[in-house]
This record gives sequence, C-alpha cells and structure tokens, in this order.
Amino acid sequence: MLDSALCQQASSTRLWSMLTWRVTHVFSFVFSHPLLVVLALVAIAGLPWIVRQARWQKPALMLSGSLLVIYLTAASPILMGLGNKLLVGFVPPDSGEKAAAIVVLGRGSEQNPMRVREAAKLWNNQRAPLIFASGRGDAPRIADLLQQQQVPSEAIAGEPCSLTTDQNAEFTAAILRPQGIDKIILVTDPLHMMRSLLTFESFGFEVIPHISPVAENTQRIQRQFLVFRESLGLVSYGLLGRYSARKVPPVSVIYADSRHLPAQQPNRASIEPENIAGHL
Repeated sequence: MLDSALCQQASSTRLWSMLTWRVTHVFSFVFSHPLLVVLALVAIAGLPWIVRQARWQKPALMLSGSLLVIYLTAASPILMGLGNKLLVGFVPPDSGEKAAAIVVLGRGSEQNPMRVREAAKLWNNQRAPLIFASGRGDAPRIADLLQQQQVPSEAIAGEPCSLTTDQNAEFTAAILRPQGIDKIILVTDPLHMMRSLLTFESFGFEVIPHISPVAENTQRIQRQFLVFRESLGLVSYGLLGRYSARKVPPVSVIYADSRHLPAQQPNRASIEPENIAGHL
C-alpha cells in the first residue's frame, strides 16, 4: 500500500524539501515574468534615494546589479544551451536490454503522465516484469495512472516517502536490492536523468536510462529554469559525495512502524516477460 502517512521522515528533511519546493516555484515564477524582475531591481536600487538614506544607496546599487547579473546569466540562451549539453550530452542511450524492474521517478502532475506512458510502453514491450514508482505524493498517482494503462496491480510496486532525488535512490534501493533486483530501467526527464542515474548507481544499481520527454505544455522559460536548477543539482550532488558508492540502507529507514514494512514482491516468474501476455 502506497500510503505516505506511514513514512518516517526526519523533520529537517521535510523542512528542507518544503523550502526548496517553495524556492523552486518562486524562481520559476520569476523566470516567467522578466518585467517584474526589472521593476523589482529598480525598486531595490531606487528605494534608498526615495527614503533619503545615503548610506544604503551604494549597497542597494551593488545588490540590484549583482541580482541582475545573476538573472541574466541564468536566463542566457547561450549558457542554457551549454547547461543542456552538460545535463543531456553524457547520458548513455537506452541499450534496449531487459531488466528486473522499471523505476519511475515522480515529478508532479504535469510530468507524471508522460513518464507513466513511457513506463507502460517498456512493460508492454517486455523490458521488465515490475514497475516501481518513487516519490512522496507521486507514487500513488503513478500507480493509478499505470492501472489506467492496463498494467496489472501485481506488476506495480513503489515507495511513497522520498522527498528528494537522493531519497528516491536510497529508498528504492532499501526495498528492491534485498529482493535481488540490481538491474533497473530508470525513467525520468532528460534534464533530471544524469543526476538520477549517478545517484542510483551509488547504491549499487546497474542503470539503463530511459528518457521521458518533458511535458509539451512546459514553457520555454520554464525549461530554461529547469536547466539552471538541474545544473546546480548535478554539481552540488557531486560536491556532497552522493555519486560515491554507498551501503544499501535497511527498509526501516523508510517506515516508522515495522508492521508496515512492505512484503516481498510476488514471485517474479509469474510476471516475467514471457508470461506478460496474459496480463495485457
């Protein structure tokens, strides 16, 4: 049962997740309304002159100038192109090999349907017998969407507790690795893939990346922001050592009450690729 109420979450992790989520939305709004950015920076620079505070005039000009440089840098098409190449250019293509599970990373109501369609295609093409959804709030929705795509419930599993990409990998490893599932097909968008791939590999997974397109209604300025955010995420995860080999945690790291630990998945022989036809 994918019930986030059963999750064990450190308050600091939840606080950090909420903070980054709000900051992400603020920056996304800012990137989408450049006129408001200009007006805000003019207000910052001009306020000390309006209130006649001479000592704040120079710092205000420096602050507004610095913010303008940061904004123009982040929104620069040239830098966005370089960032896009950094994020996507080194992702290996899908090899077409079979795996033990398809892992779908949740990313909100706009992106999830695209990822579900890709995962369902992979399952129907007999690439793996199990689809594993990961993400707090996203996993139950992904499971529902998969069933709407005629994927049977016995071929769907997941964890509804992760709040970050690092936890996506950690919690997925805690559940799947003890079951002998080491080779996975990872489904996420192209900008998120490199960071996700390296993080999952750090927990001992052999990862076959399968890119899911970004939702068609994603605006150009939002795509630019995604490039900026994921570029920072890729570098920061490296500095934090999250790409180095790590131990698989116990499943108790996910759930507070051991009575709610997930049972072992059903015998995969019953849903192995050669037997999938009976579920179509």
